[in-house]
Amino acid sequence: MLALDANILIRAVLGKRAREILTAYAGLVPFFVTNTVAQEAWLRLPEILANRQKDPQLAIEVLEQVLEQIDIVEPAFYKDSEDDAKRRLMKRDVKDWPTAALALTLGCPIWTEDADFFGTGIATWTTDRVEIYLRSLVRPS
Repeated sequence: MLALDANILIRAVLGKRAREILTAYAGLVPFFVTNTVAQEAWLRLPEILANRQKDPQLAIEVLEQVLEQIDIVEPAFYKDSEDDAKRRLMKRDVKDWPTAALALTLGCPIWTEDADFFGTGIATWTTDRVEIYLRSLVRPS
């Protein structure tokens, strides 16, 4: 099980590697995002593509496909971990607390490229290393 940060969703849409990993492990490993992370990706993608002078429609379609492989979690699920998550991110970017709270609630690591999660006591994996973790979850017993 793995909680995803918004930058991973955006990379899965705009890049190749994160999407390949998600597709390869979908159905084998549960992936989760908070509703706020999904909303952040929906809002940021058109801005990013406008800055690149590209039509966002294809990216939105790809985001929809990516989100089909991921469970979107509502705040009520991770609300009890909010204070702990905010404490852990206090000297970093506290607005990322929902992803930290989700990971704490699920007892799982975060897949991110955001260094704000590093040193919070929550395991984090970056795209270049996340398959080490994912392979450990799908080994035949």
